Amino acid sequence: MWLDQADGFAEIFKGYLPYYLLVVFPIFIIMSPVNPVAASHEFSVYRMQQYDLHNVPHGCRSSSFNLEGRSLSSWGTSRHCVVARLQDISVDQFVEIRNKAGALVLVLPKNITLLTDEEKEHIRLLEMAMMQQEINVPVYFANWSPEFEDIIADLQHSFITDDKSGTALEAMFNTVSSNGYQIVVSTSSPHKLESKPVTLHGKLFGRAGNTQTIVIAAHYDANSLVPELSTGADSNASGVAALLELARIFSRLYSVTSDRGGPSILFVLTSTGHSLNYFSTKKWLEEQLDSADATLLQDVSFIMCLDSISSGPLSMHVSKPPKPWTAAHSIKSRLRVPVVHKKINLADETLAWHHERFSIKRMTAFTVSSLQSHKDPSRSSILDTPSDASLNTLYTNIVELSRALASHIYNLTDENIQTHLYDEALSVDMESIKLWYNYLSSQPRAPHVVTTSQNGGVSAALERVLSKFVEVSVSVHATDRREPEHALYGPTRALLYVYSVKPAVFDLILTLAIVAYLTVLYFAMQVFPRFYEEYAKIVTGKAKVH
Repeated sequence: MWLDQADGFAEIFKGYLPYYLLVVFPIFIIMSPVNPVAASHEFSVYRMQQYDLHNVPHGCRSSSFNLEGRSLSSWGTSRHCVVARLQDISVDQFVEIRNKAGALVLVLPKNITLLTDEEKEHIRLLEMAMMQQEINVPVYFANWSPEFEDIIADLQHSFITDDKSGTALEAMFNTVSSNGYQIVVSTSSPHKLESKPVTLHGKLFGRAGNTQTIVIAAHYDANSLVPELSTGADSNASGVAALLELARIFSRLYSVTSDRGGPSILFVLTSTGHSLNYFSTKKWLEEQLDSADATLLQDVSFIMCLDSISSGPLSMHVSKPPKPWTAAHSIKSRLRVPVVHKKINLADETLAWHHERFSIKRMTAFTVSSLQSHKDPSRSSILDTPSDASLNTLYTNIVELSRALASHIYNLTDENIQTHLYDEALSVDMESIKLWYNYLSSQPRAPHVVTTSQNGGVSAALERVLSKFVEVSVSVHATDRREPEHALYGPTRALLYVYSVKPAVFDLILTLAIVAYLTVLYFAMQVFPRFYEEYAKIVTGKAKVH
């Protein structure tokens, strides 16, 4: 029966089918199984630090870009954004990218603790090279994710340039089949941040009639290439945790009149460290020494700065070797640590150690640290993360510090301190150390963050805990507007968008293919009715017999 409708069916094919295809075919492409959402990704990224020190620019000077993503091996011009793993890029490659590429996006390792010693050393050397001078192209860092790993793999295996192919046909095929990515960061232009460093100090008063003061200081900021990732477990969460524990121990001792030591103990937490030349320490010293009531720093016995004390045995860094029978020599002999002597070089852009800020004011000062040199790259590394081994080392070193301080203050021998004080009053609380070590190591503490926080952030938390042991005073410092010693810049973080795209030649070839397909289909449909009529005659027996 359906054969009787053959003529009408043929008319549909003959007159209208090609026009239907012209509409249906594009709709079919749009509604294909390819998920358009998967063609774009959004990531949180962190910009490389930017700051000026004594009007000398440092770090990244740009923020926004819209460029084609390329791998380390396939980029070639300033129209490309290089995307790579942090551990894969060499210093020479970075220098070339800095001079010629349009932007750089580095993906951090999936698990820093699983890196080999060689990989860690390589990353530290790269960090040092990146810190040496200003960079005009945008540089961003991203945390590892499976999506970013897939993008890097695509870029590494997509050979878009002809020099990667053996023949012209292979080059054409690689060009058409390759996946490309457009990398976009749209954020505000670099701008100065309002920086107000905060210094906290509190004093335990010694016995009446004794005017001597011992100062224990530490800076609570951290430094690395990336402000938002500067968590500094060793430098200097360890020093701050040690200061807080020493404040807890000696506040308990000094709370009992009969156990109170002779000298007063002043605890000082400053918010800018070596990266900004200990600016807040300088301002705080000027404030205290120039005040009408300068008794806070009157008759200072010594200043002990705590910096990076969880990575190994302690050393004492000094600007002048302590003379025998001085208080500093007493601490050195009781700690039984080697002395590292380095003269202050005022011609350097930054001071080497925290104690040098005090030594310039002709105060007896030294820095206790596990590091042997102020140039150790671990002081400014994103690899400075917490570990159980470092926590145990920190605990051991705090025990040694508390014993040395107590034996000096109370003029006790090792035997006396072991039986009289150490077992009870000088007991170090591992849980308290762990709490503050882990808390500080989980917070970004770059000057860009801690000196610009609107709600206080880390400084407010430190003020609260220190106030449990001493009466805390807060000093807020400001830079000179006319001749600022330093300037910090934002933004420090942004959103990065990755769009999956094909090369322009792919669009051209796809357009030509669609046109050719529709042309062939159109002429095929014009011939189809005649073919269908002949076929229908054969099936119905109406075909002519010759």
